[in-house]
Amino acid sequence: MIRVVLADDHNLVRAGIRALLESDGNIDVVGEAADGHAALDLIARDRPDLAFLDITMPGLNGLEVAARIAKSSPRTRLVMLSMHADEAFVARALHAGAVGYVLKDAVAEELPLLVKAVMRGDTYLSPGVSRRLVDALRAAGAAGNGTADTPLTTRQREILQLVAEGRSSKQIAQALGLSTKTVETHRSEIMKRLDIHDLPGLVRYAVRTGIVSADG
Repeated sequence: MIRVVLADDHNLVRAGIRALLESDGNIDVVGEAADGHAALDLIARDRPDLAFLDITMPGLNGLEVAARIAKSSPRTRLVMLSMHADEAFVARALHAGAVGYVLKDAVAEELPLLVKAVMRGDTYLSPGVSRRLVDALRAAGAAGNGTADTPLTTRQREILQLVAEGRSSKQIAQALGLSTKTVETHRSEIMKRLDIHDLPGLVRYAVRTGIVSADG
């Protein structure tokens, strides 16, 4: 039996994926989470074989969850759920340790193929995603360019996400168990590292690099 955890902040999405997965008699959905921090706790506790992570969950996005789980629970295979086929999102997901990337508008028949592929050790990308990624890699190769990693630390990316979601320094401090002064120090360092010195600029950067969704 393949043990699965689902993490997505939309109840209907989780319900639909759960129904599709459990229609296969060899899959057991052992837990669900609606945000990134809950997903981390759930995966650490249950150590599932496979975890589906929404890429734009509130509080802590799926990319950050993937990066942490890849280190703390390496046997758990990670699949990202997303509305975005953009190659920047896909590249960051794979870099974070994901072995699958599936679009939320994918046909139902994709899920069994995905599960079989990742459980045998392969990487699975939705067809539309793989085409765009190959095209982007070809273009980058022709231009001699690569994609640079964000210059921020894990903690700074986490704080930037919360800033971009509209949280105040006090709210971020409460959410992360930090002092307000520490949050302000991180925020100043983020601006310095990115050479961005206003809130709209930080939000645009967070959207462009996939830290938050443009429609989230």
